[in-house]
Amino acid sequence: MKSSILLVLSVVLLAGCDTLPKRDPDFAPVQPSALRPPEQNNGAIYQGGYDMRLFEDHAARRVGDIVTVTLIERTNAKKNADLGTSKDTSISVEAPYLLGMSPATVLGQDVKTEIATAQSFDGKGDAQQSNQLTGNISVTVVEVLPNGNLRVRGEKRVTLNDGNEYVRLSGIVRPIDIDVANTIPSSKVADATIMYTGDGAVADSNKMGWIARFFNSPFFPF
Repeated sequence: MKSSILLVLSVVLLAGCDTLPKRDPDFAPVQPSALRPPEQNNGAIYQGGYDMRLFEDHAARRVGDIVTVTLIERTNAKKNADLGTSKDTSISVEAPYLLGMSPATVLGQDVKTEIATAQSFDGKGDAQQSNQLTGNISVTVVEVLPNGNLRVRGEKRVTLNDGNEYVRLSGIVRPIDIDVANTIPSSKVADATIMYTGDGAVADSNKMGWIARFFNSPFFPF
């Protein structure tokens, strides 16, 4: 019995030591394609097809090249709603004549029915949200599209004392938007997916418990 307990504790401790998370395959880098064709012995000093760029900049343009994306994301949203409605209804119905005689003659008093209803509604709503993300992340070119645009993706992981921080980015960029320093702002990344997440003790402390999530979910009708 004691040996079984020690074995279970050893497995738990070994699992706790493995704190390095696996990379997300959707943001994993790719291997660069071969830049040189098979060597040809044609008797010349310089072989055709060898990639020697003496008069070009070093901006990313091939699969496997690296480009730095400057994160300058900032969004602000504000919405106000104010709605008020009212409705008043009044209905008055007198009793009809019976055998040519008025109900007042038969009963000695007027017979009348009145219905009155009043409805009102007043609703107000206010929503405000602001987000900002700045920094840099270097990504790799994973595909060169037929029109020359580059599909890029990458991931940055920072391990802290109490957890891990992840910055993930993917999208499509134009080579013309990449400057001489081989950087491009995130505002010029098309179909961009930018994720900033984390895990660990700090991230867990900011999460709502499962019981509280149930009472705040649509499944709880009250």
